[in-house]
Amino acid sequence: MTRFVLGRVVLLLIGLLVASALIFFTLRLLSGDVAQVIAGTQSSPAQVAAIRKSLGLDRPLILQYLEWLGGLVHGDLGTSLVTGSSVSSQLVQKFSVTLPLAGLSLVFGLVLGIPLGVLSALKRRKLSGTVISIIAQAFAAVPAVWGGMILIAVFAVAIRVFPTQGYPTDGWAEPGQALRSLILPALTLGVIEGAVILRFTRSATLGALGEDYVRTAAAKGLTRTQAVIRHGLPNVMLSVVAVLGVQIAGLLVGAVLVEQLFALPGVGRMLVSDVGVRDLTKVQGELLALTGLVLVLGFAVDLIHRLVDPRLRERDS
Repeated sequence: MTRFVLGRVVLLLIGLLVASALIFFTLRLLSGDVAQVIAGTQSSPAQVAAIRKSLGLDRPLILQYLEWLGGLVHGDLGTSLVTGSSVSSQLVQKFSVTLPLAGLSLVFGLVLGIPLGVLSALKRRKLSGTVISIIAQAFAAVPAVWGGMILIAVFAVAIRVFPTQGYPTDGWAEPGQALRSLILPALTLGVIEGAVILRFTRSATLGALGEDYVRTAAAKGLTRTQAVIRHGLPNVMLSVVAVLGVQIAGLLVGAVLVEQLFALPGVGRMLVSDVGVRDLTKVQGELLALTGLVLVLGFAVDLIHRLVDPRLRERDS
């Protein structure tokens, strides 16, 4: 187990290093002239050159990258080229919206997906099982923005249970209002996530139904549902945990769109705004933070999978 953890930590660090290089150099190749954007369209070439020099943008790219990399080692993501504010402090503030949104979405997805996935497998030869599977396929294909608009029309406009958009100015200083603002965005992502988890759970449950231990438990007097829940569900959960790493990455991508739709001041909305003004330092910091979060969560999921699955531990030993 120790060898596995050390190996994954090394891969995690290599992944972050490669991601930092790709993000930094790709942004420089694709973006326009930041100095020109800051100076404005009426500025002279001399003014643009002066701004470029003051920001250090006239130095070789490799030196700029190594300087940024040195700051990362100390947890410093740099300062905004446009506002001069710290990127790290702004990210901490924005993640206080994005992370609860993604976490709440995952809770909705698990609560919807696992029970309905098991039920769909147990009722696979009945109308209810077929209906659940069809609805899951439909929800999995629904774009997040369209799903969010439907939820706004129903829960915010028609019956006015939740706000259509916005977030409390004081953030989590008003926890009830903050949570209320996140319900519809989280449900938008959670329903789609739940549909995907449902399909994985259904497939794993169907596999468990064919296993000897479930048939043996049924032969000893348990109903098929009891046998699956008592003896098959632990193995089903292992399959669900295995796919959560990939699904969490999808949740963060979906959060970027949902934050725009519901006007939430999270990382996704800040990223879109900073791309518009070509604030390269902030954009590269935001992309690296999101990439690092996905890699760390993937590492955590792999570690949990190893801890709860004895077959993987035996394979390592």
